[in-house]
Amino acid sequence: MVRKRSRLSRASEFQRIYRQGSSTASRYLVLHYFQRPAGMPDTVPRLGLSVSKKVGGAVVRNRIKRLLREAFDTCEPGVARGYDYVLIARPSLVELAERQQKGEKAIVLEAVTELFQRASLLASEESRDA
Repeated sequence: MVRKRSRLSRASEFQRIYRQGSSTASRYLVLHYFQRPAGMPDTVPRLGLSVSKKVGGAVVRNRIKRLLREAFDTCEPGVARGYDYVLIARPSLVELAERQQKGEKAIVLEAVTELFQRASLLASEESRDA
């Protein structure tokens, strides 16, 4: 589970990542990322989530946030250290969440992993095993 200390919660932190960081997107998600300054500790990557009301009601938004946190926890060991990340859910992510709820395994995880790989922020399987 994403620990409280490794979560982004302040609006100023989100704004810094949006303004000074880079981004990449897929059909389901947008990833904004920003490398922390050298003086800050590089212990664990920090994650912020943004799920707008366009995605659905409160129950749907909370389920999507839970699924995104679980997916990030799974791929966190291979994610680049020293970065802050913001995942923004697009409305089409609801269909993935529904498919996962109906029994498809780790489909949201695949979407998150693909996005991190597209941004070259996730170590490949071979380099992690070496």
